[in-house]
Amino acid sequence: MRVKLIFQLFLRASQLQKKRAVLTVAAIAWGTVSILLLLSFGEGLKNQMMRGRRAMGENIAVIWPGETSKPWKGLPAGRPIRAVADDVDYLRGRMPEVKILGEIHNWGTILTYGKKTVTGHIIGTNYIYGEMRNHIPQPGGRFFNALDEQEKGRVIFLGNKLAETIFGKEEPVGKTLLVNGSPYLVIGVMKRKLQMGNYAGPEDDHGVIPITTFVGQYSRQRLNNLVLKVNHPDEMAAALKRFKEVLSAKYRFDPDDPKVFGIWDTVKGSAIMGNIMLGLQMFLGIIGALTLLIGGIGVANIMFAVVKEKTREIGIQMAMGARSSWITGPFVLQGVLYTLLGGICGIFISVVIVTLLSMIPTQGNQALEFLGKPTLSWQIGAATAIILGTIGLLAGYFPARRAAAIDPAETLRYE
Repeated sequence: MRVKLIFQLFLRASQLQKKRAVLTVAAIAWGTVSILLLLSFGEGLKNQMMRGRRAMGENIAVIWPGETSKPWKGLPAGRPIRAVADDVDYLRGRMPEVKILGEIHNWGTILTYGKKTVTGHIIGTNYIYGEMRNHIPQPGGRFFNALDEQEKGRVIFLGNKLAETIFGKEEPVGKTLLVNGSPYLVIGVMKRKLQMGNYAGPEDDHGVIPITTFVGQYSRQRLNNLVLKVNHPDEMAAALKRFKEVLSAKYRFDPDDPKVFGIWDTVKGSAIMGNIMLGLQMFLGIIGALTLLIGGIGVANIMFAVVKEKTREIGIQMAMGARSSWITGPFVLQGVLYTLLGGICGIFISVVIVTLLSMIPTQGNQALEFLGKPTLSWQIGAATAIILGTIGLLAGYFPARRAAAIDPAETLRYE
């Protein structure tokens, strides 16, 4: 009966204050749209940035050769340490828990197809390069496999931009391409991907061949760099330490010498990027929450105005024996329901806007592709619901407490 009475009082008050109710709901809806759009844009940007980082490979470290900076067991400092192609098998035999590959680069390669000749960047590497470095082939093609590497197959996998430069609109897969005068079969073209970082130029503009084929054609054994991949980010530090220890036994250098190798640990980079994006999302969330808070303050002000206008009525009700909950209940309910209704409207509007924005094509537009598409997640919904609920309770509670504290005798002063 108490709950029913509170609802009856609330409905009667709402019918008498239709304009205020509409304005209150509109204010909360606007605040909800603001916070949801800001957070969804932040979520979309974060997802796009992390996707771009993973495009180069996940949980990998890129290692370049350097020179010793410390004497070691009678050997002087300043010795260059240069790994060779055979060191890949040497490392794999002693570090079976990680994936390792080597790369040899040739930037001045002459590539010829028919009457078209271009200068391109060719990489000789191991067959697991495609998996480790996310070189996903377009439909109808493939990356070279272990048999191609073992048999020194003259096959080449092209970046999508390089393939377009050489072949134009013609299908490259199955065609023969001359690489410095030697015929290679094009077996695949890389799918276009958004990439936030690289270490040897754009990956869409190079070709990849088996390292054994590269060594046979160019008679070069020395590696430009090694790439190491772990199963879990927490394993990277131990894997890099073990890597130095294994090669130090062969090339005789201090494994703690920081100058022997240059190392790009993408696990650390991803952690830093994640913290930056978290900070950005928190900043956008605070801005949206403050906007929503302004709407909540508007609700509270309206509720205080209602209390002031109804002071005489409240006093009479209390003088006639009305319980405190009958007075406070409608105000709390009014604040919560106005906030809830405004929140539902704001969520609906936000979903419509995000859905329409997600339908805009981004491919070919670098700015839109970089920003990504706004994304609503359950975390964003939960955060918004908590903020809305808190604002609704506070907006109704304080005016209700003031109404309950009214002295019936004092209400006679109000006309």
